[in-house]
Amino acid sequence: MHCLRPFRNTDPPHLAEIWRSQPPQRTLLQPISASLLEYGVFSKMHFDREGLIVATQDEVPVGFVHAGFGPNEDFTGLDTSLGTTYMLMLRAGHEDPALANQLLEASEKFLRSRGASVLYAGGVNPMNSFYLGLYGGSEIPGILESNQVLRETCLERGYRETCQIPILQSDLKMFRPPLSRSVRQIRRLTRIAETVDPVASSWWDACVWGAMQRDRFELVDSSNNRIVAMASFWDIQPLSSSWGVCTSGLFDVYVEPDWRRRGAASYLLSEAFQRLRSRGVGTVEAQTMASNDAAVAMYQHLGFSEVDRGRLFRKDSQASLG
Repeated sequence: MHCLRPFRNTDPPHLAEIWRSQPPQRTLLQPISASLLEYGVFSKMHFDREGLIVATQDEVPVGFVHAGFGPNEDFTGLDTSLGTTYMLMLRAGHEDPALANQLLEASEKFLRSRGASVLYAGGVNPMNSFYLGLYGGSEIPGILESNQVLRETCLERGYRETCQIPILQSDLKMFRPPLSRSVRQIRRLTRIAETVDPVASSWWDACVWGAMQRDRFELVDSSNNRIVAMASFWDIQPLSSSWGVCTSGLFDVYVEPDWRRRGAASYLLSEAFQRLRSRGVGTVEAQTMASNDAAVAMYQHLGFSEVDRGRLFRKDSQASLG
């Protein structure tokens, strides 16, 4: 018989043990410890113990589910109308579909109790503040294909897939910057600036990235010193340390509207890649929505190839009330 209860301060070692019992996966940090879970989950200022629900058998934790929310429109607080289930894990030897179903149902009840009218499964920007550096890669990519327990339980409980998120990597040892007339023109008109450890732009930005080592590259119009494009990276620690190659995660690319479709993003990223390579970075990882044809084409042009894929699931409001 399983009992469900909210998170307790004595749980982290048990939750780390459940995590360590999972099958090997490239996108799941191993071995993990209670202190690393503290870093990536429990220490977040918006962590809610009621949203991390633990399943016990004879008072010993054998599984858990974690539910939470994303930011409001101003990024100054939480928007509890949209909720997601970030993670669901069962201890090896306790892979019971009924238990997984019970945990996901408990996650849904928690989210609805806080006002959620739309239920998602899988963290993805902007609901991406937990498990960075522990799960996924350059960003939280929804539910990875290797996470069969959560994916299959979502389908069982009436969720539908809403989008796919390819996870892409580029080997910088093989990278060659593209050369074209447009690249030469952009080089003449701009300069590259770099900001190490940029200040958080909002409360939510601090929640997501405040503890991460970040590096922002900017493309600056030399005629007026206006920033026309930006690209941000981080070191995907501690997850990337288990990959055996120094990896930088690309998590944000922006180009001003009047500079789009001119090759500005490709040029900025090429310059950033060369600087990162000179510092010992061997691989860059990125992700985007599979439906974003322009972004997919740009990454392919820059030598990226798909290494994994995540999926985001949503439960219709009518089904979520069932």
